[in-house]
Amino acid sequence: MNRRHFLRGLFGVSLALPFIESFSPRKAEAGPGDVPPFAIFMRQANGVVQQTNDEPEMFWPSQTGALTTESMNAEGDRAVSELSAYASRLILVKGINFAFPGNGCGHSGGGNQCLTAQKVSQDPSGNESLAMGESIDNRIARELNPAGVEPLTLYAGKKAGYINEVLSYREAKVIRAAEHNPINAYKALFGLSNLDPEVLKKLAAQRKSVNDLVREQMQSLMTRSDLGKADRDRLDLHFQSIRDLEVGLQCALTAEEVAAMEAMSPDARANDNLEKVARMQMDIIALAMACGTTRAATIQIGDGNDSTQYTINGVKQKSFHKISHRIDSDGSEGPPIEGAHLLHHEIDRIHARMFKYLLDKLASYDLGSGSLLDFGVAVWLNDLGNKYHSYTDVPYVLCGGANGYLKTGQYVDVNGVHNGRLLGTIGAALGCKNGAGGPLDDFGDPELPKGMLTEIIA
Repeated sequence: MNRRHFLRGLFGVSLALPFIESFSPRKAEAGPGDVPPFAIFMRQANGVVQQTNDEPEMFWPSQTGALTTESMNAEGDRAVSELSAYASRLILVKGINFAFPGNGCGHSGGGNQCLTAQKVSQDPSGNESLAMGESIDNRIARELNPAGVEPLTLYAGKKAGYINEVLSYREAKVIRAAEHNPINAYKALFGLSNLDPEVLKKLAAQRKSVNDLVREQMQSLMTRSDLGKADRDRLDLHFQSIRDLEVGLQCALTAEEVAAMEAMSPDARANDNLEKVARMQMDIIALAMACGTTRAATIQIGDGNDSTQYTINGVKQKSFHKISHRIDSDGSEGPPIEGAHLLHHEIDRIHARMFKYLLDKLASYDLGSGSLLDFGVAVWLNDLGNKYHSYTDVPYVLCGGANGYLKTGQYVDVNGVHNGRLLGTIGAALGCKNGAGGPLDDFGDPELPKGMLTEIIA
């Protein structure tokens, strides 16, 4: 039985359901509450503040090895300390390199490689360069999703036009457009996108919840005698989560909140809405994984060279790209920005807190034998390494063991291996195979050495 179940109600609205153990086929190897593992990738631009030449170490812990909440809290000056509550579920991976040079634009070349481990195109080049192969989210979806079900590809922030989407590739030179508006993504996820606009207006006017539209079927489902307590609790949480999402998206509680969200929707790309939009997109991603609508998702934070002006201590700063260069310029020369490395560190922390929001959301789904987070893996990645915008020591922060496949609770330095090994290992953790039918160990460009990242396998 396909784990995608739906309720259908008024106006053709469909409501996807989470994995329901009571209705699943029984398998000897399946444990209570098992769900197929999934992967989520959140991308940051412009590198991080880590020890490189004259740059101080402000990102990683001081020592590799086991991670505990206490050890991470003891080093509160490091950006990853924002994630200390998840120490036992983290895998911090230092020493990952991109294997190939860019082609006229470091930002574009890094974006081309961060999820593909592929060469950068010769034509087009510069800021228009593209990856010469598919990304890992596409590989996961192509191999593990039902036919025709693509990865969820979302975006938060403005699209300034120099470089926009960088993450998800269907194949060589074919990048997938990312949805920047949470309302559009939400409608697509819940089958609302095909409804007549007049019907949507009537629904909005009535402030109907999706749950309201399928209430009769919900009640019938919840009273079934073959529904176990764990599944009943899971459905309760799911329906409440949908309601919470609707409240967040439509501000249905008060007219003022509704007006604010309606005002935000056409400005979903606005600089000052980035963090708010990111949280909404993460709500949608968590629901998508709980519902089994896809096995892979990406969310890109900011455009190619992230020109977002983040607010730090109540002050809107210069663009992140300029701060990352430490000068008031998008080029190679310009007046210095005072304390730029400290501002960059604070922006790293902002991204860490956005990632933690995603982890909190995944952890809020209790599946009985663990949370939704335990069954998948969420990845916070960058398309550059540091202020020099290099392709070495590009940080990857993982959380979640993909149903026990990955060894969590550790910080490892893998000393300069190409990122295809890490991406392939994540694919293998989800069930992707190489050409011979073994675990995926050859992801990326065919010229790259094969192999998995054994340091992170349980």
